Amino acid sequence: MESKEEDVNVGANKFSERQPIGTAAQSQDKDYTEPPPEPLFVPSELTSWSFYRAGIAEFIATFLFLYVSILTVMGVNKSDSKCSTVGIQGIAWAFGGMIFALVYCTAGISGGHINPAVTFGLFLARKLSLTRALYYMVMQCLGAICGAGVVKGFGKTLYQTKGGGANVVAHGYTKGDGLGAEIVGTFVLVYTWIFWVGPFIGAALAALYHQVVIRAIPFKSK
Repeated sequence: MESKEEDVNVGANKFSERQPIGTAAQSQDKDYTEPPPEPLFVPSELTSWSFYRAGIAEFIATFLFLYVSILTVMGVNKSDSKCSTVGIQGIAWAFGGMIFALVYCTAGISGGHINPAVTFGLFLARKLSLTRALYYMVMQCLGAICGAGVVKGFGKTLYQTKGGGANVVAHGYTKGDGLGAEIVGTFVLVYTWIFWVGPFIGAALAALYHQVVIRAIPFKSK
């Protein structure tokens, strides 16, 4: 009788780390471990090819994003009738589609920031070192300058006439209103971009896998 009780005690204490159902939510234990904050300076990054490759990826991605988005905005603005162009929705699709594609291509290389605001936010969250953050922002700005420069080179007159597709504060709004809209918009972008880009990419990959692999398998009925 005593041996059976000992066996029960041993079995109950064998997995001491297990908790009864419902206690995990009541405790402050996390089911994941957050990585430690990045140091401000990592000397080993400067001798790593992946560091420079990430910067090149940010440069190319920002270059392509500015090139396509500016051309789209200028194409809409040069027309007298918005109905004959892709319109405001087309501009939104151009911006969103380019970000979707470029983040998909560069996420595994540099993280797919494509925006100094995103890089700066991740630096403040200690997800990037100061060295990498500055390097990313420099490459992003250079990519943006080159992208806009190529557009200007293709059509200098139209570029100057339409102001390079730059945003301006609409009539009836003050500069403070525009600043507030940019602050809110950037907050939403930095806070949510990973949570909507990730599901869309996952859904696209799942659909592609289903169409190419699953449906391509011949099924024989018995």
